Amino acid sequence: MDRFTTLTAVAAPYEPANVDTDQILPARFLKMPRGNGKHYGGFLFHDIRFADDGAENPGFVLNRPEYRAARILVGNTNFACGSSREGAVYAFLDAGFRAVVAPSFSDIFFNNCLKNGVVPVRLPDADCAGLRALLAARPGTEFTVDLEAQELRVPGGAVHRFEVDGFFREMLLKGVDEVGLTIGLLAEIEGFERRHHAANAWAAR
Repeated sequence: MDRFTTLTAVAAPYEPANVDTDQILPARFLKMPRGNGKHYGGFLFHDIRFADDGAENPGFVLNRPEYRAARILVGNTNFACGSSREGAVYAFLDAGFRAVVAPSFSDIFFNNCLKNGVVPVRLPDADCAGLRALLAARPGTEFTVDLEAQELRVPGGAVHRFEVDGFFREMLLKGVDEVGLTIGLLAEIEGFERRHHAANAWAAR
């Protein structure tokens, strides 16, 4: 996956609470191939974003011109609840989103984000409500998600601290998965094995 250090991008507000993964990626699209130039980005919020005839719903936030370039979404409570489909994260990632901010997430979605290069930012409910209100009042506003400092910064100087587990944070900063992170420690692992063998040669007999 691509490294994530600092992202400055347009943010979009998404007001509904208890958004489930079937709203994010309807189940019928899970059978679609991903790869070879095909991706899930066009399916993100499909049944809310598009009418039955395929026309865009002009009232949907991501269809508004000022939010089309959004790469950060600020949601509401209990974001991405429901089924455990990893495709919900693929849809965000393939649509260009690298961070989702909300007061709370389903645990599975939260972990799927971390494993696929999307940073889930948990902030207090009141802070998220304030951020959504700011974005609604000032469409096109850019936020900065700084994973190294674990800060979300907004225009005017406000800084919101968040935390990401150290193991996953290191994976995101280096742009590797669990296997890649382990391979990166190969020299240290081999050094430990040599020292352990020298100190406990009897165990290798």
